[in-house]
Amino acid sequence: MKDPVYLEAIPDSARLVQTSEYVIRWSDMDAFGHVNNAKYFTYFEQVRVDWLRSIGTEHSIVVATLGCTFLRAIIYPATIKVSYYLGSPGRKSVDSYYAIHDANDASIVYTLGHGTVVWFDHDAGKSIEIPAHIRELLAD
Repeated sequence: MKDPVYLEAIPDSARLVQTSEYVIRWSDMDAFGHVNNAKYFTYFEQVRVDWLRSIGTEHSIVVATLGCTFLRAIIYPATIKVSYYLGSPGRKSVDSYYAIHDANDASIVYTLGHGTVVWFDHDAGKSIEIPAHIRELLAD
């Protein structure tokens, strides 16, 4: 087994494709008084959906891997800015990166995330090549 990944920064080669702001809800918190760690993955999911919708594509991907480096707790009330970055595309997949900042103070970084998304034909139940129009958007 490889060592766990502790993402310390978004790679310079990653390209910002989407930034969205979300207001933290009271129900996002847990018994410890901060946003529950599972909610961070929900924020990652939502920014991916926001990006897909912005390019006119619906849910044609699946998440193959997803990890998170928690740097600072998010405390209610808060508004966060979630940024979504993509690396260079492979044939069927692309590495993805996430950053969650305080919407009012970009120097406050709550978490960094990383993963791999795979283009997927849900009807056929198998991965597919990244569509040409999306590959063009991701080209260097």
